[in-house]
Amino acid sequence: MSDDPLFPEPVARALADYRALRDAHGVCWGEPPLTYVVQAWTTVFLYTRYDFWGAGLRQLAERHPELPQDGLEDLLGGVDADRVVRDALGGDVVDNLAALRLTPDGVTLEAITQVVLDDRPFRTSLLLDSSRDEPVTVVVDGTAYEVPPRGAKVVGTGGSVTADGRPVDLTLLCRRAAPAAVRVRAGFPCRWSVTGANGQGWYPEGAPHKVDALRRPYFHGDDLVVAVPAEPLTVTVARGMEYASAEIVITPEAGAEALVELAPERLYDAAARGWYGGDLHVHLNWMGEEPAAPELAAAAQHGEDLHVLNLVAGNVASERVYDLEALAHWAGQDLPWSDARHLARIGVEYRNDLVGHLTAFGLQEPPQRCHTGFQGTADWPPNAVACEELRALGGVIGYGHPFHTAFGEGDPPDVVLGRRRNCSAREIVADAALGLIDALDVLNHSSVAGTAAVYRRLVGAGNRLAVTAGTDAVLSFCRRGTASSPPGWERVYANVAGPLTAESYAEAILLGRTFATTGPWLELAVNGHGPGDTLDLAPGQRAEIVVTSIGPEVERLEIRTAEGVLAQGPPGRLAATLVADEPTYVVAVATGPPHPRTLHRRGVHAHTSPVYVDVAGSHVAREADVRWCLAWLDRLEALLREFGRFDTGDQLDDHLEVYERAREVYRGRLA
Repeated sequence: MSDDPLFPEPVARALADYRALRDAHGVCWGEPPLTYVVQAWTTVFLYTRYDFWGAGLRQLAERHPELPQDGLEDLLGGVDADRVVRDALGGDVVDNLAALRLTPDGVTLEAITQVVLDDRPFRTSLLLDSSRDEPVTVVVDGTAYEVPPRGAKVVGTGGSVTADGRPVDLTLLCRRAAPAAVRVRAGFPCRWSVTGANGQGWYPEGAPHKVDALRRPYFHGDDLVVAVPAEPLTVTVARGMEYASAEIVITPEAGAEALVELAPERLYDAAARGWYGGDLHVHLNWMGEEPAAPELAAAAQHGEDLHVLNLVAGNVASERVYDLEALAHWAGQDLPWSDARHLARIGVEYRNDLVGHLTAFGLQEPPQRCHTGFQGTADWPPNAVACEELRALGGVIGYGHPFHTAFGEGDPPDVVLGRRRNCSAREIVADAALGLIDALDVLNHSSVAGTAAVYRRLVGAGNRLAVTAGTDAVLSFCRRGTASSPPGWERVYANVAGPLTAESYAEAILLGRTFATTGPWLELAVNGHGPGDTLDLAPGQRAEIVVTSIGPEVERLEIRTAEGVLAQGPPGRLAATLVADEPTYVVAVATGPPHPRTLHRRGVHAHTSPVYVDVAGSHVAREADVRWCLAWLDRLEALLREFGRFDTGDQLDDHLEVYERAREVYRGRLA
């Protein structure tokens, strides 16, 4: 066995397997081509700026003109991914993909020239883009590739390219610069960016070449040396959402080492107020360019000053569950880099692509099952069974990345649920009624506004759920939008009683003492009571509500109840009075446009868990919300009958029995 506590033998063996998969199959590690697997490969070049979905659907519409769009969506895993990249880029060239244009008039190379520091062969990806009406053969590093008429192909090159029988001049791909070095130091672990004038990032030796959702290169640590060109560079330091960033422009001297001492300014100190921020959905390995060892997670957690990190084992599209070996080794233990201020645990993402994905924090041992419904297997048992097992193993359970489409507050369930198989949190309405889940990741990488609307419906219908956050960051990805952003770019802050432990943090979530945010601090008080508390008021009694925010990115504050927006105003402080005429809840919401501190592509969000306002002992169960949940269950049953895969009728009946038990709960609330 290895003596390294961060790299025990089972974890080391698993990482070697992942590297072998990456070397043999590329970014997707040989996973079956589900839509999000194909998208993962394309996003390495497209980031989030370019439209995979639109390009893919247009291609499929040409191939299948007889199908409606929702039918085309089911076929996205079978697109010509190389052509999707070409079409989505629309003639643009990105830094990691040069383009060889094969036109009727000849051959042209286009590239964003990269800087190199030595004479070693420069490798990059190359898009062979043909606008010719006949096939064309291009020889790259001795291998012949046939590009179909008006087709495209992405290949790697580090040597020679021949097209139309003539060598292609590749000098545009790179230029040599005189080498220098920069030592970056803050006095504590931080996130650093060292960037050239062309946007190219520079990294310490051995660090993965990661970029975030805003295409900013970064790495974590302190007192690190980076080999750089002797040219103007921008050095930026940041440290998670509780800090601002600082920046300096330098030109290091050739052959010398320049010292940059720079530290970010703190905006607020949540732990000093008894609040600890966590990211409940982070993958160590889940496909990607560079399989990730635990030390990368340790560096990221401390560099972001992320108080709580929940790494999750999970499958992609097959039986293989990534980091299951780490879960088996460390279940029930704090991970080795934890300290009094930083807690790391490993849990699981339980996945079914018809009824939703669950995450569990605080597991004492691995579950017997981690997924259902993949590679043609049955969508059975219901997620409710997984919830019961995960809870018995000590897990705090919530639905992750719940909803992915835009919809409004008043939209009926059939608009929210959609039609095709996807990983939306469809079973949540049943599991919430039955008390089988504890939380919902209202802050996630997808539709925060839509998820928040569903959350408020669930709470209005009488369910008690905590607001949580999970980024779905994947440490093994280097260039995949928010997945390659650092963990903790969204966080759930929990008001912890006493020292930070897995148990105290879990208890705070279970009590609903939380708010989730992309960055701003958000505080709610109702008659002095915070999220998770219950006020029992007499009819007509008044409650004074105060909301405060910290953070330059907030544009608008809202106070919401079961009836909608009670008050709204600019950032900083918002107050209102509630007259208790019927049971309700109170939440605070902060929003704003896109901002450099915010990595969510749709802008700034923060949302508290509720303060519950009971009236004469009665808890909120708003009729409109209860009936909305009942309509949801009816639509979910229809979806399951249409799209579910079952080996026997009894397996379907098990799902329907869960829904019927939930209906009984909601009907009881109507009474």
